[in-house]
Amino acid sequence: MPPYKSVNRMTPTQAAYLAGLIDGEGSITLTRRHRKENRQLAVSISNTDFDLLNQVNTIIGAGRITRKRTYKEHHKPSGEYRIENRQALELIRQIAPYLLTYKVRRADLVLSDYVKLTPRNGYYTPDILRKRDAFIQKFLSLNPSRQ
Repeated sequence: MPPYKSVNRMTPTQAAYLAGLIDGEGSITLTRRHRKENRQLAVSISNTDFDLLNQVNTIIGAGRITRKRTYKEHHKPSGEYRIENRQALELIRQIAPYLLTYKVRRADLVLSDYVKLTPRNGYYTPDILRKRDAFIQKFLSLNPSRQ
């Protein structure tokens, strides 16, 4: 297994720049890879400019870039930068003061509750599961397109 990468300490300019990209082209979400898995924190930025995505990866120092499949010939190839779990939490901690959209409310909620509702050992008591479900519902309701 490759070594665990930590998120770089960013300058205020870098943090504000990334917050702008995430506000405009990205997402802060709770996602799952498989239907029965618990949701995990993820921050992503989608773009057709791979130089921009590589720059984001360099500034943050962790995460990965993947290519998205193009389904139509006239579509430009695009990619996604993605960072998850505790690394995503550290990124959010640094960019939160600069977010401007509904994502600032999501960031605040994650920063206040995510760690206490996500045990690292994966053991969820019934009380934590109940609180986590309420947290997830509240988090997902903070998207204006769902209202």
